[in-house]
Amino acid sequence: MENSKIIIGYLIYLPIVIILTIYVSKMLFKNGKLFMIDIFKGKEDIAIATNKLFEIGFYLINIGWALLILKISYYSQNEMNYQTLIEILSKKIGGFSIYLGVMLLLNLLLFFKGRNKSRQSNKTTTKKIILKK
Repeated sequence: MENSKIIIGYLIYLPIVIILTIYVSKMLFKNGKLFMIDIFKGKEDIAIATNKLFEIGFYLINIGWALLILKISYYSQNEMNYQTLIEILSKKIGGFSIYLGVMLLLNLLLFFKGRNKSRQSNKTTTKKIILKK
């Protein structure tokens, strides 16, 4: 009976973390496209391509991590009940959500750093042009 509850846990856990990853990724990279266009100085084709590559990497890292931490372990003399299963799933999904939030913030940090470097590069180029005149 315990094995069937663990399989039920997997059937609940996997769709939740995959849908959560897809949702966060779509929101991040839909809005991140504007940063990429700014970073690549309006070159929309390279900005979109780079953004798509970041999105694929985001999927691979996060779904890979979700699969890596998939194992549901239960060690007790008593048989696992549904309350225990729900508590285990809440810890796993909650932990994954926190991890996903950290990944989101790291990606935003990369977008902001890229944008700042791009703007600094523009200022340096503008200063050089002004000095030449």
